[in-house]
Amino acid sequence: MPCTNNAFVKFSGVQKTYDGETLVVKNLNLEIARGEFLTMLGPSGSGKTTTLTMLAGFEAPTHGSIHLAGRPIDKMPPHKRDIGMVFQNYALFPHLTVKDNLAFPLKVRKLGRAEIEARIKRALDMVQLGAYSARRPGQLSGGQQQRVALARALVFEPKLVLMDEPLGALDKQLREQMQLEIKHIHEDLGVTIVYVTHDQGEALTMSDRIAVFNDGVVQQLAAPDELYERPTNAFVAQFIGENNRLYGNVLGINGTTCNVEISGAGTVKALAINVEAVGRPTVLSLRPERVRLNPTPGSLPNIFDARVKELIYLGDHVRTRLSVCGHDDFVVKLPNSEGIAQLDAGAAITVGWKTEDCRALELLKGTTAAVR
Repeated sequence: MPCTNNAFVKFSGVQKTYDGETLVVKNLNLEIARGEFLTMLGPSGSGKTTTLTMLAGFEAPTHGSIHLAGRPIDKMPPHKRDIGMVFQNYALFPHLTVKDNLAFPLKVRKLGRAEIEARIKRALDMVQLGAYSARRPGQLSGGQQQRVALARALVFEPKLVLMDEPLGALDKQLREQMQLEIKHIHEDLGVTIVYVTHDQGEALTMSDRIAVFNDGVVQQLAAPDELYERPTNAFVAQFIGENNRLYGNVLGINGTTCNVEISGAGTVKALAINVEAVGRPTVLSLRPERVRLNPTPGSLPNIFDARVKELIYLGDHVRTRLSVCGHDDFVVKLPNSEGIAQLDAGAAITVGWKTEDCRALELLKGTTAAVR
């Protein structure tokens, strides 16, 4: 969902430091469209949660400005920003019933009794908890408490809903169920949601776009399929999904492709996505599911000898670890389907892949050895 000049949320040159020296967020320029589901994804300390708290009003930018619906909100207190919040710990009032928890933000806004009753009913029906209005949070499961927290964030019909790791305390099955429920609620209501997580599966499942943070900087901003299929740097390729990395030096560049020499293993043909120049080191990014086992000789531009190191059965697929081009942690994912080739640890095989499935990228900061 592209943004326009009339972005609903806009960060302009935003920086944040807590000690006056280290920037936690560095010169952030980010636009979010009305009705968009944008996820801020990244490891701990990457700046994503700080960005969210500045948008919520709990922290002030050290530099730059934040606009909501065309209005600057930098000096506006949190309670006047008309923003709903959902936290990982739910932040429900334990002594109040579900109904009273939802009524609280409506009473603060001085709505009439009939309007309050109507909105509570609508919000609880939306999260399928209409029969639980008289219960207290302690009488609900974790998933039900999270639904109440979501309903409370939506009940006063805010302009924007912020979610900070809201599913982190739930078990895997319930977390996946809630991901879909939040996604469907977003689709039904059309509300703008900014979601923070370090879980790439959540981000890929729920988002219209994902901003991948690292070291206080957005490394890439794109739709989920774009991030996964076409990462623009080595950090994104490594952080989103599983990724094989082969290190080498650029031998030649021909338009959009390049040849990369892998020490002692030969030459790989790849897309030249982010390479410096001929002779410079690079890292090749290749998804495990794009690798073919024992391809017909000559059928692919990249075919190499390999040796099976380990096979791990994971139900719907077999994770196969190989030694390829001098790298012992090269992974191939084989779907667990009828007729799958049987492999044994120690077996000698070949592997291959297309040029367009292999991306030559710049080395991550701090990488010292490009060639093995």
